[in-house]
Amino acid sequence: MFEWLFLKGAVVGFLITAPVGPINILVIRRTLVHGRLAGLFSGAGSAVADTMFGAIAAFGIVILKSFMEEQRDYLALGGGIILIVMALRLMRRPAPKMAEGKDPSGLIADFTSTLVLTLTNPITILSFMAVFAAFGVRTEGRAAFEDWLLIAGVFTGAAAWWVLVVESVHYFRDRFTTTGLTWANRIAAWIILAFAIGVLGELALRRLGLI
Repeated sequence: MFEWLFLKGAVVGFLITAPVGPINILVIRRTLVHGRLAGLFSGAGSAVADTMFGAIAAFGIVILKSFMEEQRDYLALGGGIILIVMALRLMRRPAPKMAEGKDPSGLIADFTSTLVLTLTNPITILSFMAVFAAFGVRTEGRAAFEDWLLIAGVFTGAAAWWVLVVESVHYFRDRFTTTGLTWANRIAAWIILAFAIGVLGELALRRLGLI
């Protein structure tokens, strides 16, 4: 029973994390430019944030869930602005160079940036609740061993996705030339900007009562 609960949590964590979004683009770019460790730390920040959302959904923490839903527009605005700033900074940067030798010094920043950016999307809580329900996972607000096991599974599944992404990108990293990295930088910037426009556009429509 416990093994199945952990496995269900892992599958849920993997499925919630897997859809391609701005975090995936950031992790891929950092892995290409700065190396495997930067990618893993970036992915870990997102995995921790997703685990926090999973815990709120699983434990039925009504106060936190209600607060994040009430502040959804402000969080979306903050997330959209962060994405725009990231996209503009990427566009202005010169052709990136791959880090060689020692590990990059900004690993904490890599971790915290994806952690904060993931937390600006509280709708993820609803995604967890929907997937939990689809998998027959009951969330009754308890904090028993089974619930902690479920959350451990969520983190494991989310982390597994990021390890898969980082290792796959790292495998092809040496094949990228300076020109390839320049295009990767530009493409990442435009994709992130598109996500930002989508987030802010949805916010505007919601505020106007059109959705």
